[in-house]
Amino acid sequence: MSRERDEMERLAGIAVDIGLGTHRELGPGLFESVYEAVLEHRLLRWGVVVERQKAISISVDGLSLPDAFRADLLLEGKLLIELKSTAQNTPLYIRQTLTYIRLMKKPFGLIMNFGCETFKDGLYRVLNSHAS
Repeated sequence: MSRERDEMERLAGIAVDIGLGTHRELGPGLFESVYEAVLEHRLLRWGVVVERQKAISISVDGLSLPDAFRADLLLEGKLLIELKSTAQNTPLYIRQTLTYIRLMKKPFGLIMNFGCETFKDGLYRVLNSHAS
């Protein structure tokens, strides 16, 4: 496993632990922006560099799109976390996150849906099979 992948695994472990604790403390049902702010605050306290609502640029056929999408949370410039706060998970969340990590050329990203009754039910690891 590469050093980059090891670092992403470490960041993912921290994020999942913080997400679980946040879900246990706050429960489901708040706005996504609340969970986003709390996770950012707690990750920063752990010394993790966090970018919130980070604009991601892409280029397609020579066309540059500076704000193609926004990453809810980007940890250390490496790990994308897509946040949701809905009662149901849909395949759209996985497709959306997969598109994001493919465009960012990252090996995986996380979906954390805080609207589910348990944190485990809303947690997904999305793998990019096209990452190098």
